[in-house]
Amino acid sequence: MKRSLYAGAAVTALLAGTAYAEDLAFTPGEGPFNWDSYNAWAESAPDLSGQTVTIAGPWLTPEDGYFNNMTAYFEAATGADVIYTGSDSFEQQIVIDAEAGSAPNIAVFPQPGLAAIMASKGQLTPLGEDMASWVGDNYAAGNSWVDLGTYKDADGNDQMYGFFYNVNVKSLVWYNPENFEDAGYEVPTTMEELKALTEQIVADGETPWCIGLGSGAATGWPATDWVEDMMLRTQPPEVYDQWVTNEIPFDDPRVIAAIEEFGWFARDDAKVSGGAGAVASTDFRDSPKGMFSSPPQCYMHRQASFVPAFFPEDVEFGLDADFFYMPSFADKDLGNPVLGGGTLMAVSNPSDATSAFMEFLKQPIAHEVMMAQMGFLTPHKGVNTEAYKDDTLRGLGDILLGATTFRFDGSDLMPGAVGAGTFWTGMVDYTGGKSAEDVTSEIQSSWDALK
Repeated sequence: MKRSLYAGAAVTALLAGTAYAEDLAFTPGEGPFNWDSYNAWAESAPDLSGQTVTIAGPWLTPEDGYFNNMTAYFEAATGADVIYTGSDSFEQQIVIDAEAGSAPNIAVFPQPGLAAIMASKGQLTPLGEDMASWVGDNYAAGNSWVDLGTYKDADGNDQMYGFFYNVNVKSLVWYNPENFEDAGYEVPTTMEELKALTEQIVADGETPWCIGLGSGAATGWPATDWVEDMMLRTQPPEVYDQWVTNEIPFDDPRVIAAIEEFGWFARDDAKVSGGAGAVASTDFRDSPKGMFSSPPQCYMHRQASFVPAFFPEDVEFGLDADFFYMPSFADKDLGNPVLGGGTLMAVSNPSDATSAFMEFLKQPIAHEVMMAQMGFLTPHKGVNTEAYKDDTLRGLGDILLGATTFRFDGSDLMPGAVGAGTFWTGMVDYTGGKSAEDVTSEIQSSWDALK
């Protein structure tokens, strides 16, 4: 039976002593969780007995179970029921439901594009200035998250609609610690040091990088991530935003310069395993395996947090594989930008219980319960990072908390014919020897054809 919690500091003791505690994934008062803040919130939480919050999103088994484990703490404190429905066709279904006037209370969007469209049609409810201020103050790189969750309303005014919940990190360089130790190399903390290390490895007669762009019909996309990271490390975030929307043309000198920064690594035979000619033809899934051969075919590989899925089965994180933040230039004073993506919560059918749930998402416990169960990352500065399920996630979380700017994958935000079309093929052409000027001119022409 659902019940409201009360009595302030006694909340945890009360909950732990009830049968309902058996329904909670983590026993109140135990483990690396912020129980004090949860108790304080629960003390003033409204009694929502008999009310329901419906949530729809893309999470399927087992993620939906982990999410339900988290919402159980909201239910325990308020008496409300939370019903989550996951679908592999969520983005199609939420549009149908919104048009029919039967949208769930909260929609979980895999990325901002569809949320922005629905906001412009008046199908989402703004979260308000208080939420925007809270995110700005309590999320690392907070202003970035406010900006990423802000869209035009039906009248063309900017409003915050999206609360980001579970994000991923792409700005990573993977390496084999044993190889580094044997060769006497240290993890670089600036882009200047990363370039110097690259040159040192070449001078030692070794190959610093494994880079592969092969991905079937999607060949080329790994290079777009490189370029996006370089844009964020050579230009202010507002220039990145202008590039993504084509407010500045794709063949702008600043974009060309970022592509050539990628080329510094990828178009030099001495710096990449197999030579520059092998970059486009090497499958991205096979590329990192060179770090684990004996002798190593390469020492570093830039890729997002999912890449361990393609490591050899006997590779042990922390011993055979580790990562570091793709560093920024010390001399450019652009902070620590992080490239990635993430899911966001938006209110698609408001109610009092829905508002209370969105307030609950501010609590560290709402993030920590997820952190402890799955590959969940949060920029919430108030969480205890010891709650992360493993050291890999904790390291990724630390990078996220150290970010001064966060931006989404630019190619995902561009029109599909560009971001998942000419940008991909253009990067293949570039690694094959075509000039950055010619490649970017062709990409811009393809964008112009869509206008």
